[in-house]
Amino acid sequence: MTDVLVVKVVAPEENDNDPEMKGWLLKWTNYLKGYQKRWFVLSKGVLSYYRNQAEMNHTCRGTISLHGALIHTVDSCTFVVSNGGTQTFHIKTANEVERQSWVTALELAKVKAIRAMESEEEEEKETLHVVPSQEITAVVRDLTERLESLRTCYDLITKHGVALQGALAELKSMNIMSSDEDTIVGRIKIVNERATLFRITSNAMINACNDYLRSAESQGHKWSKALQHERENRERLEEIVEQLAKQHTQLEQAAHRVQQNKLAMNAQQVLEIDCGTVVSDDEIEFFDAEDDKVVCQNSDDVHDEAAFILKMGDTKQQQTQTSSSSTSSFSSEVDDNAHKLHAYALNDKAHVDSPDPNSPKGTGHGKTTGSPGSSTDNSSTAGGNFGASQNSEISISSGSGAGGTGDPRRPGGGEATPASNSRQAIRKRRTRVPDKPNYPLNLWSIMKNCIGKELSKIPMPVNFNEPLSMLQRLTEDYEYAELLDRAAECMDECEQLAYVAAFSISAYSTTTTRTGKPFNPLLGETFECDRTDDLGWRCIAEQVSHHPPMAATFCEGRNWICWQEFTMTSKFRGKYLQIIPLGAAYVLFPKTNHKYTWHKVTTTVNNIIVGKLWVDQHGDTEIVGLSSSAGIKCVLKYIPYSYFSRETQRRVKGVVIDRSDKVKWVIRGTWDSQIEIAKVRSTSGPPDSPEYETGQYKTIWERRMPSSDSEKYYSFSILAAQLNEIEEGVAPTDSRNRPDQRLMEEGKWDESNHEKLRLEEKQREKRKQREEEAEAAASRGEPFPPYQPVWFSQQREEGTDNIVHIHTGDYWEHKKRQDWSKCPDIF
Repeated sequence: MTDVLVVKVVAPEENDNDPEMKGWLLKWTNYLKGYQKRWFVLSKGVLSYYRNQAEMNHTCRGTISLHGALIHTVDSCTFVVSNGGTQTFHIKTANEVERQSWVTALELAKVKAIRAMESEEEEEKETLHVVPSQEITAVVRDLTERLESLRTCYDLITKHGVALQGALAELKSMNIMSSDEDTIVGRIKIVNERATLFRITSNAMINACNDYLRSAESQGHKWSKALQHERENRERLEEIVEQLAKQHTQLEQAAHRVQQNKLAMNAQQVLEIDCGTVVSDDEIEFFDAEDDKVVCQNSDDVHDEAAFILKMGDTKQQQTQTSSSSTSSFSSEVDDNAHKLHAYALNDKAHVDSPDPNSPKGTGHGKTTGSPGSSTDNSSTAGGNFGASQNSEISISSGSGAGGTGDPRRPGGGEATPASNSRQAIRKRRTRVPDKPNYPLNLWSIMKNCIGKELSKIPMPVNFNEPLSMLQRLTEDYEYAELLDRAAECMDECEQLAYVAAFSISAYSTTTTRTGKPFNPLLGETFECDRTDDLGWRCIAEQVSHHPPMAATFCEGRNWICWQEFTMTSKFRGKYLQIIPLGAAYVLFPKTNHKYTWHKVTTTVNNIIVGKLWVDQHGDTEIVGLSSSAGIKCVLKYIPYSYFSRETQRRVKGVVIDRSDKVKWVIRGTWDSQIEIAKVRSTSGPPDSPEYETGQYKTIWERRMPSSDSEKYYSFSILAAQLNEIEEGVAPTDSRNRPDQRLMEEGKWDESNHEKLRLEEKQREKRKQREEEAEAAASRGEPFPPYQPVWFSQQREEGTDNIVHIHTGDYWEHKKRQDWSKCPDIF
């Protein structure tokens, strides 16, 4: 055995807080891993083990109390410690000497634990049969009787003291010269009797006080021990609950990995078999792609035509082979997987702002046939894939519907697409953030003092955060802004509203794995995200209020404008945390003056204390048309998660209703995966349970899954990883410049916590200063202006009495001039 075992023995009289023995030992785990190195600690009659020494302050992997344990030697280096069935430790040492030292220490600790338990049992032997309520009554009765004895002694002392004083006064007033001897002797005798009674009563009083004190001390010691016992039980229960939560999390992660491996194997089989029949490997030069999402599908699998075209360079011979015979033998499950992967590949095509009119035509486009109700043109030029070669181009088209074959843009990327000579070069952006460090934290010790409090008033360490602010998290809503680009092209306003509904649903797609809390923005904090070069939109957000916390965002796309005011209320009840958004979101399509508004649904974070955190969205919401689109609406229902439902979880369903209250489109899917829509042909059945006959469903949105190792860096998507990337020229109040957030991203969590406290204290001081100025102005009878945001102003919403924050429109001009004189000092 090559492991060096460290053993330290500490005498109990030297330091009762130090462990009696500790060191590295080998513990049997299972038949796969065998013996594993663990850190064992023997202290206060309990044998515990940890994976390493750092876990001693927060996580215990297992314990055995030695007062009833069995200690058995197996061989020269192995021994077993068991408590009778629930816990058994098979332990191996480096040599026989180490084994003997541990066994001896365990036996001595067992004897000591038994002796301590026996002494406790002897002390409480008389009251073991008494239930706690009866025991309390008996103790109170005993103390009350002793207190009555004290009162009786006090009354007697008072009575005899008065009599003694009277006798002394009579003796003092006598004239000794004129009194006879018998009278004087009689008076002295009376005084002596009174003094004796007073002394006896005083002694009785002293004895009664001593009895009361002894009884109170004995009962106090007993209840103090009971209180300490209950405290130790609570701490032990907390450790067990935490241990169970960690084991539960590990089991969930293992099950998730198994499921992902199965899905990956199915997808790989589809890729190998389907795509292997398209073109021979000898004729194609392959290049690395970001995701394995290119799938070839037989045209027989869908109602419309589908094409898979490879455009090669001049030196390569083009070759296309059909695959109708190879796909016919697939099971329905494989066909479904292929169809989903095919749609995923369609949604992953790179976007081209304006195709070059001089570029070759015809060979780079696939034929598309629109489904009924479709109104958008879906022919687009591919070639924007990251790392694509200039000598090859891949174009994929499908007949699953015009809306489903648009041109979603994946965030990030480095080089400009070769399909357009006039396209502006795209900035090279990062695709991930540094890995999340593994800093242990006792969750229960923090959460138990926060139950019933409002979320914004709970001081949280950065261990619960992710290195993004709420302003950046709101900007993530536009990750799938290509849905609004497609909506702007729709001629049918009801279909347009269906795309807007899909966009509102896509904002929740990252919440399934993102359980970290964003940083609360400071008052006046801003965030800009200018992605016009690759994604076609730019956004500005600002924290416009502190009490209540409120943020305002404004985003401009190619043919749409979107803005929202976000505030929320929250409820924390120990097991779960509910976040209820209160603000509204708006989108406007200037070409048609179609305007829509909606509210976000309730978000619930479950398993706050025990188990793995998971997020659910639930509730009903309406997307209502305004201005020229007034009268139409979309009703969406987010179905809450249920352990007893056999249907797909995280489902969303809804309908688009026109001005005559007729359902025109049906929406279905899941908010964490994909959304499908279908045009309604006819409606039947009762009004409370209608049935809709629809055309073919088309997938208009599919989630772009994060990297397989994204759990290492907060489960960030590519866009999320790019939000906090350092940029030159942004405002000094930008979230990228926030020091505590930057330190957390860099893994310096202790420094980040200190900076977080400093910034919060600075914000409180500023708020206190404004309150004092307001009080001083009020005392002088002068008006005091309220806080005014820098880049937003409060305006009355058109057609309503609501006051909302609207962008002033001058942020980007100030950025162009680098004029930040209006920005406050918040960092």
